[in-house]
Amino acid sequence: MSVGSDTGRTGFTVQAPGAQMRETVEENQYERWMHIHVNWTAAWTGALAAFCAVVVFGLIGIAVGAHTVGAEHRVVDFSRVGLWTLVFSVCTAFFAFAIGGWICGKVAGILHAEPAMLHGAVSWLVCIPLLLGAAAIGAGGSYGGWYGGVTGNPSWAAPGSAPFARPEPLPPNATAEELTQYRAQQARYTENLQQWNEATPRAIRNSALGAVTALLLGLMGSVIGGWMASGEPMNFAHYRTRKPIYHQPV
Repeated sequence: MSVGSDTGRTGFTVQAPGAQMRETVEENQYERWMHIHVNWTAAWTGALAAFCAVVVFGLIGIAVGAHTVGAEHRVVDFSRVGLWTLVFSVCTAFFAFAIGGWICGKVAGILHAEPAMLHGAVSWLVCIPLLLGAAAIGAGGSYGGWYGGVTGNPSWAAPGSAPFARPEPLPPNATAEELTQYRAQQARYTENLQQWNEATPRAIRNSALGAVTALLLGLMGSVIGGWMASGEPMNFAHYRTRKPIYHQPV
């Protein structure tokens, strides 16, 4: 105890009432939580908008040939991915969630960047289970190439899913020429199947890497979309100069 009074023989100081009240107020302000309420209506609206944008952009990519789906088009080597395919994949993964984050911020009516960015991220969190659920029931092909790994185990990784037709067995009365041709086809089939099985683990890793990249780009897009919806200048200098409204002491 410390201010403003004389010390008696006991050696204790008497604290002034005003100083004690000041300490109490400062302690209450320090312990008070600075929280932001989440507008779940806006978050769900933004998530549904992002989900629809992913599907629309994915179907457009399939229609124009930017995305190729199917077991025979799995990505074993990223060097074989075309430049325009890569550009289209990156842009659509980003802008699909930027649309969702912007709609979320506008529906919530947020005017400051921090809560708007938070709502954009929440809409991304809500959208991910929607993507996983749709992919689990077989609709993952509508997303395009990058989201194929969200299921963890793509359909082309299942045993017996190789896109190679096994040669039909020959009848007992087959000629020597047919037998020679059958052996050549069987050897080619065995070689292709062996290469397929050896490349499958690498293709699964590349598919998962593509899905992770697309999801992280989506997170960036949703945050930036929410920031744009707030209407504040998109620079950090503005954050240091403007007076916040969400962290004022009581």
